[in-house]
Amino acid sequence: MVSTETTRTIVGVMGNIISLFLFLSPVPTFVKILKAKSVQEFKPDPYVATVLNCMMWVFYGLPFVHPDSVLIITINGIGLFIELIYVAIFLIHSHGHKRRKIVIYLAVEVIFMAIVIFITLFFLHTTSQRSMLVGILAIIFNIGMYTSPLTVMRMVIKTKSVKYMPFTLSLFNFLNGIIWVIYACLKFDPYVLVPNGLGSLSGLGQLILYATFYRTTRWDDDDESPRQVQLSEI
Repeated sequence: MVSTETTRTIVGVMGNIISLFLFLSPVPTFVKILKAKSVQEFKPDPYVATVLNCMMWVFYGLPFVHPDSVLIITINGIGLFIELIYVAIFLIHSHGHKRRKIVIYLAVEVIFMAIVIFITLFFLHTTSQRSMLVGILAIIFNIGMYTSPLTVMRMVIKTKSVKYMPFTLSLFNFLNGIIWVIYACLKFDPYVLVPNGLGSLSGLGQLILYATFYRTTRWDDDDESPRQVQLSEI
């Protein structure tokens, strides 16, 4: 019989694969930016926000903060690397105010992360205390990132069109949430469970909207470029 720990590892590996797909989903956007040598109307905000989110989860997964969380470190470490590449592309192809804004945000994130690390290591002396502080902060940042899918969902309801809400992305967002919920339940971890439970509900909502408005979508319309959204990861 397969042990709970083995099952958890298998589920975590599956979660890593699905989360990697979500991290790579904006690649077509950056191909457009590189070809145009301009960020055009695309916004760096979701990618800059995800950098802090990934840093927080990497720190959370370290053994002296939350033991037995290697698979949380691996996917968020990879995600951090990918998001930094995205942000670097924005920096290269932005000018003036936009570039300064990105640099300031990144500096604030690094300073904030340094403060969190300092407080965690010097004032909290058990892994349960450290897990609580970093886990709560990670949940807060994850919930904040759910505003992006809500924006596109609102647009779908308003236009009765799912043209700019990719089905594959919505499906993998749902599956990603479900997989990490299972992972969190196998060895109860409320700090992974809460954000991914909300993420799975967000993904389910997107799928319901897709089923509802698929028939009323006019696929051949030549509308303006869609708003760029970034779906949340763990």
